[in-house]
Amino acid sequence: MDRRSFLRTSALGGTAAAATSLAAPVYAQGKRTLTLVTTWGRGLAGVHDAAQRCADNITAMTDGQLTVDLKAAGELVGAFEVFDAVTSGQADMYHGADYYFVNQHPAYAYFTAVPFGMTAQELANWYYYAGGMELHDELGQIFGLKSFLGGNTGAQSGGWFTKEISGPEDFQGLKFRMPGLGGEALGKLGASVQNLPGAEVYQALASGAIDGTEWIGPWADEKAGFQEITKFYYTAGFHEPGAGLSLAMNRDVFDSLTPAQQKIYEIAAGEAHQNNLAQFLSNNGAALQRLQAGGVKVLEFPDTVWDAFGTAAKETLDQYMGDDIFSRVRNSAEESMKASSNWITRSEGTYRTQRDRVLG
Repeated sequence: MDRRSFLRTSALGGTAAAATSLAAPVYAQGKRTLTLVTTWGRGLAGVHDAAQRCADNITAMTDGQLTVDLKAAGELVGAFEVFDAVTSGQADMYHGADYYFVNQHPAYAYFTAVPFGMTAQELANWYYYAGGMELHDELGQIFGLKSFLGGNTGAQSGGWFTKEISGPEDFQGLKFRMPGLGGEALGKLGASVQNLPGAEVYQALASGAIDGTEWIGPWADEKAGFQEITKFYYTAGFHEPGAGLSLAMNRDVFDSLTPAQQKIYEIAAGEAHQNNLAQFLSNNGAALQRLQAGGVKVLEFPDTVWDAFGTAAKETLDQYMGDDIFSRVRNSAEESMKASSNWITRSEGTYRTQRDRVLG
């Protein structure tokens, strides 16, 4: 917390100093290549696609004045090293899931997903119209980043298990891969929680280093090949009901861009965010059918497990409420989520129930 306070003070001090200067901003001239590092292995379905789309959008919309060179996880830095690479200036941008960086600040989880948090639509409502983007920017200022949402997986599955889960006690001692605050909550049920980069999960599951894993959803999970190892698949999870992905740029680099280039950066991320959500959701249904045809047993957690998830999630989130930014982010997100859910449930929720009943 001392480091964060120092960084926060320094960032605000720098802003104040800049405000007193009468000099016009100095923008870098000519063509530039920006290095984008990611938390994704090259070719990981959907998530790598979102990073590549962000890169391609920026390159295309600037007519090549900015060329983005994408480096997948391990090609320049490791998957979990991208945050430090960008804040230190080793790379210009990262694309990843911000909940990988809760060790930097726990509020980062809200810009991916928190247990019992927002669906993809609720996240978008909060981010674009109820203060979420501004809070993301405030958090980024502490670390010298300018961030935007740059992808969304939609609702993620409960995961792959080597045995059926009949009650909360079945998590005791279970070695399970789950990042973010969802992983912390699962740990409160006695699980031994692992945080592994996506490219390492298959081998860990195949070798028995972990007993189970969540990844994303049917399409990405099928591409990863988890059905080759285990056949017990829980299709709904508590931990990531609408996981956002982020595009973050070193703030000094961002400030060196022209206003037009800065807006292109924002729009490039936003377009990738919407496109990526459609990509996942359009592929999941057919992939689930293929998994079932291949012998995968599709399951749902019993209510006793959901109740245990809920208790653990609240304990996890409550423990960070002493931090000012975390508490403001949480309160803002939950207020927006409640307002969005009330209308979505009464309108789209009722409609979908009736549509499915009428059409069979």
